Amino acid sequence: MPTTPPTTGPAPGQKVYFVSLGCPKNQVDTELMLGQVRAAGHVLVDDPEGADVIVVNTCAFIDAAKEESVDTILEMAEHKKTGTAKLVVTGCLAQRSATELATEIPEIDHILGSSDFMSIRAALDAPARVKVKGKRKALPMVHVTETPAYIYDHDAPRVRVGRRHSAYVKIAEGCDRPCSFCIIPALRGPQRSRGIADIAAEARALAAEGVREINLIAQDLTRYGWDAGSTPESRATLAQLLRELGKVEELRWIRLHYTFPSAFDDELIDVIASEPRIAKYVDVPLQHASDAMLKRMRRGHSARVSRELVERLRAKMPDVVIRTTFIVGHPGETDAEFRELADFVREMKLDRAGAFTYSIESNTVSAVLPGRVPAEVAAARRDELMEIQRQVSRAKHEAMVGREIEVLVDGVSDESDLVLEGRWYGQAPEIDGKVYLALGEDDPPAPGTFVRAKVTQASDYDLAASLDLNAPIADQDD
Repeated sequence: MPTTPPTTGPAPGQKVYFVSLGCPKNQVDTELMLGQVRAAGHVLVDDPEGADVIVVNTCAFIDAAKEESVDTILEMAEHKKTGTAKLVVTGCLAQRSATELATEIPEIDHILGSSDFMSIRAALDAPARVKVKGKRKALPMVHVTETPAYIYDHDAPRVRVGRRHSAYVKIAEGCDRPCSFCIIPALRGPQRSRGIADIAAEARALAAEGVREINLIAQDLTRYGWDAGSTPESRATLAQLLRELGKVEELRWIRLHYTFPSAFDDELIDVIASEPRIAKYVDVPLQHASDAMLKRMRRGHSARVSRELVERLRAKMPDVVIRTTFIVGHPGETDAEFRELADFVREMKLDRAGAFTYSIESNTVSAVLPGRVPAEVAAARRDELMEIQRQVSRAKHEAMVGREIEVLVDGVSDESDLVLEGRWYGQAPEIDGKVYLALGEDDPPAPGTFVRAKVTQASDYDLAASLDLNAPIADQDD
């Protein structure tokens, strides 16, 4: 698309406000943009009111995410009426719908694709969108690479948000899998893995800043390195990466998110089981438990593979915590196939599970499949599945009452100044529950501290525990 010719020079020291939507992978991208903006001498602000520039990093994974992104853009566009000079939109919705955004939301000044966000400095230096003949706005500056290709390295400036003792580390970007329902390969491009040395350098730098928990993320962790070598022998593997990260002594928990069942080999299981710093926690989206549905979804594995993976993980690590997600209401899903899924959830008793209704995504195979499931049927199936999982989760938590656990303190609870919030290794940040610790008369442990506590109460997703400040904390290698 054409860009508006410059009418003024760049404005130094602009006040910039960011909104980050979607998944942790998007959060990392936002933190990298924050690093670029600060390195350029601009000022990061916590309130859109009075900001010179507002940046919205969007998500477009499912309909609800797209709606939230559009609503947020429109909300932020209102600030242009009261002084904000520029509105920048980036991320997955920008990658997918740049033309529509440019024509339908004239308040947008610049659009950056999902791998073009590192052009944020150029967007801040460029002029805002201007009126043409006083009637309408010219097209915004658009920078959207057709096939996303960027992946950051440890030298990229980054300003982390949220907890200082916990961080996300993106080890790869993009995806090569052909899942019929998923638009991610089109939004994020083909898989591209970072090198082991580069990731380890980032982990060491984060540990030096006080990070004690790193959460490894990618579209598919288990295919890490597959794109980087011509033969299996020449490729880096996730197991090799974990062994290297396990050498970073300051880290306590290294957590795995977004693994794939069919690529989960015995070597990887052995490393998770044997490396003391690898949290015994596995996030493995299974999506369904009916072979017919898995075939329609083009998942490349069967229900038997899923069952055997759970059994292998538990055989090596009896205390492993397994998180998964399921999709209900996918085109063609029959009541009998849903019953297979419900029976699987009852039988396998996975520790954490989320269920989502199918969202139609244009330009995917599933979007043109016959056998559409009515929305009300899909919603009922989701609710039923989550009720089964709620009962499973409640029973598992009640079995923990009286058990002593190690808790990573996140800080004082938003609900009460007399309560601390923390997590045990079975709870990932943001997506799982919490451990609530009542404060005594002693000074509370600081965020990022590991403490011993005894579980006293259990709910569906959270735990309450008594804090013993005199209890010794296990050494790193225990």
